[in-house]
Amino acid sequence: MPHNPELKNPRFQALIFLEKNSHLFFQSLFFCTQTVEHGFPHQPSALAYDPKLQFMAIGTKSGAIKIYGAPGVEFTGLHKDTTAVTQIHFLSGQGRLLSLLDDNTIHLWELVGGNPKEVGGVRREGVVSLQEVNSYNLPGRPGIESCSATRVTVLLLLKSCDLLCIGTEGGGAYFLEVPQDDFTVFSLPDEYRCGKALGPVESLQEHPQQAGKILIGYSRGLVVLWDLSTRHADQLFLGKQQLESLVWERSGNLFVSSHNDGGYSVWAVTSDQSCNPLPVSSTIPYGPFPCKAINKILWRTTQSGSPLLLYSGGMPRATYGDRHCLTIQQDKDHITLDFTSRVIDFFTPDDVFDDPSALVVLLEEELVVIDLQTPGWPSLPTPYLAPLHSSAITCSCHISNVPPKLWERLINAGKAHWPICGGKNLAPPSRQQELLLTGHEDGTVRFWDASGVALTPLYKLSTANVFHTDCDPSDSQDLNDDPDMQQEEEWPPFKKVGCFDPYSDDPRLGIQKISLCKYSNKLVVAGTAGQVIVFGLSDERSDHLLDVSVMDLLQDREGFTWKGHDRLDLRLKPPPFPPGFQPLVLVQCMPPASVTAVALHAEWNLIAFGTSHGFGLFDYHRRNAVLARCTLHPNDSLAMEGPLSRVKSLKKSLRQSFRRIRKSRVSGKKRAISTPTSKVQEANAALAEHEDVAPVQRRIEPRSADDSLSGVVRCLCFADTFLRDGTHHGPTLWAGTNSGSVYAYALEVPGAGSGRMCERGGVNEAGMCVEAVLGKEIQLMHRAPVVSISVLDGQGKPLPDPYEASQDLASAPDMTNAHSVLIASEEQLKVFSLPKVSAKTKFKLTAHEGCRVRKVALVIFSSATQEDYNEHTLVCLTNLGDMHLFNMPGLRPQVRYDCIRKEDISGIASCVFTKTGQGFYLVSPSEYERFSLSAKVITEPLCSVLLDRLLDCKPAR
Repeated sequence: MPHNPELKNPRFQALIFLEKNSHLFFQSLFFCTQTVEHGFPHQPSALAYDPKLQFMAIGTKSGAIKIYGAPGVEFTGLHKDTTAVTQIHFLSGQGRLLSLLDDNTIHLWELVGGNPKEVGGVRREGVVSLQEVNSYNLPGRPGIESCSATRVTVLLLLKSCDLLCIGTEGGGAYFLEVPQDDFTVFSLPDEYRCGKALGPVESLQEHPQQAGKILIGYSRGLVVLWDLSTRHADQLFLGKQQLESLVWERSGNLFVSSHNDGGYSVWAVTSDQSCNPLPVSSTIPYGPFPCKAINKILWRTTQSGSPLLLYSGGMPRATYGDRHCLTIQQDKDHITLDFTSRVIDFFTPDDVFDDPSALVVLLEEELVVIDLQTPGWPSLPTPYLAPLHSSAITCSCHISNVPPKLWERLINAGKAHWPICGGKNLAPPSRQQELLLTGHEDGTVRFWDASGVALTPLYKLSTANVFHTDCDPSDSQDLNDDPDMQQEEEWPPFKKVGCFDPYSDDPRLGIQKISLCKYSNKLVVAGTAGQVIVFGLSDERSDHLLDVSVMDLLQDREGFTWKGHDRLDLRLKPPPFPPGFQPLVLVQCMPPASVTAVALHAEWNLIAFGTSHGFGLFDYHRRNAVLARCTLHPNDSLAMEGPLSRVKSLKKSLRQSFRRIRKSRVSGKKRAISTPTSKVQEANAALAEHEDVAPVQRRIEPRSADDSLSGVVRCLCFADTFLRDGTHHGPTLWAGTNSGSVYAYALEVPGAGSGRMCERGGVNEAGMCVEAVLGKEIQLMHRAPVVSISVLDGQGKPLPDPYEASQDLASAPDMTNAHSVLIASEEQLKVFSLPKVSAKTKFKLTAHEGCRVRKVALVIFSSATQEDYNEHTLVCLTNLGDMHLFNMPGLRPQVRYDCIRKEDISGIASCVFTKTGQGFYLVSPSEYERFSLSAKVITEPLCSVLLDRLLDCKPAR
């Protein structure tokens, strides 16, 4: 190795030391990991239950296996191939399970302990994870070349031993020693075939009292009681209908078969080796007209003596063939559970036969639990797996460190009580309680406990009761008065169960933006038809009237005609509002376009909202409209049509697309259209002179000034800062648009500068109104859409939320040094000084391959190794799914992570950050993927499992 004199240079060695320590320092702050998935598994396809460990497993069509125990006890495994899981079977008490895939392979999974690992400089204990330890392929049967003959149709894991019985499509059976791979082939002798092909094996059931005896049911109707020890058929049962499923009665003297014609039969098992051509009884519950098949049936004994019968399907084909139903029968009690999605599987979690306490039903879109011990068989809330997508998710919002009083009031309003399942959650109680708010297409806002691994529903708020829709109670009452409808509902005795509802009463009800002040308990919800509602929290029922204010954002601009949907009609007399968040005032934007941005400042009693036409400012304290500003460009014709307009033609869209392409090619040769600007244009011009950008930065291509929807308001921000001069600060409102325009207004808010705001109706505010004066109008040079605006104090830190500083809940902002404003566009980040609005620094993030900024958040990262050390960091998500982290306010790049797949457009669009470095995004329509960018703040499963095959407990994370 050649001698390098620079190695002896103290300065060079110091740089090496600094670089190494910087790496360790970053490591103690930042660490990107996917932690847990919240919600209901997407496209479930299989279900299993281990009564000893009280574990439930769900398999999906994408090849995932998820195990659930008590809240917080979760394990996830993923097959190498994205093939549907068709069946799952637990090896009871062992922490092992077998999965059958659609590609005809069988896989053995096991809870396996891992080695300790180091995260963010902190050593974490070894974890237990679900891992695949073996896989099996059936051997071909001698003399049979067709692969379909050995295609697996059903599995049975014998309880008496770890022996797996495998039924195939060709009618043969295999036996497999688990976890070894020793196969034994069995085929029914020719003398039992009754002169015809038996068809596939449809069901395998082990005798409840005699180990080694198995019922083998064939598709054509033949059922064989087979003795494994003697390899001989003890008894034959000749059914006349196509077989669907089998189930034993507890004593083993009876079994029940369900069939394709919608009926079921009860068969007697005798001691003599005979052939029973006839069942004891046969019933078609919903006959006599043709019915659909009963796919699965369960027979459970009870102390009362009357058996409990549970079966799925069997509906009359002509009238209710499209219903997804499961029937519960006991004596004269008869209920048909009517679901909105297909039944996948179901089980009773208690002892297999004696007095089941509950029925667990896995549906295509949700999990439903029925209380079998309570008269009427009501449904029970689940501790997790609540369907986030009961109505399609349209937006989300995260609230950290929720005050205990608000938390308690939300729980009381929601009246949620959750049962406990198997396993043990070892995770310590969360230091702070977190809320995830989701807005939905049906006009509801749901509040979820996001403090831990199990995302638990707390409270649901509906905005539909404010408006008149096609499904009002009066309409349904008229429907119930129809005698024909009453007669139709008498049989079958349908009972609607579950909360998944794929249909919305009115698409205009959809929630687009949510903002919550956790200190004043004020909530702002904005929707698709321009409705902005302010809610207040109340513990009592109320029947008050709603104040309504209409704001025209076009400001009488001529030449534009709204071609979109109409506004929602208010109810003449709204129903009483239940305890919880109750509406106080409704602000209706006109035209009634979808709301694209909202901001709430509860300390000033102000809300700001924006649409594709402009933005408005409203004082909900005095019910007074303060400001309405139109942001439309003269060529913004698309903004006048609305998202639900039907007048747009394909030809028109193509013309506009080609026009934009032509303009983008010559946009570099044209001067920008002159618009009122501030000194920011001079700052932009000065920054543009430096054409030699850093290697990690990319050049920016100017956009046309008349791009469609350029007037869309993308972000709104309230701030107490210096806008008019450098000595007097006060309330301000900032708005950013799709065309790179930024508007800054100075606000005169009565009482804002004299400490705490006065209560409504106070004498100090009598006759005083909020005023707004335009202070700055900024036009970004390249006209990139403005994604976020944040004002920084004299130390470069974000301003505290309303009430945080005034009530000593956060340190007061630095008002002695000059403030600055951070403006994040789709293409770059810029920091300007205030009040002169002169450029301080910038970072160009746009890449030639199409990189665009999608989400921006200011996050506090705490060190995992140093107590009480934290940093304010700018987190930026791009359309490529990567996360860029920058220090504040210098915008120096810290680290970059690949977090979301760039093809996952909905995941990127739905991403929401927490203030402590975590985040959520929709990995499917029904699941949030939770991730962490922090080395210290990580929410992941932490649990223990006691297994028969292990001597001690092993922690699992």
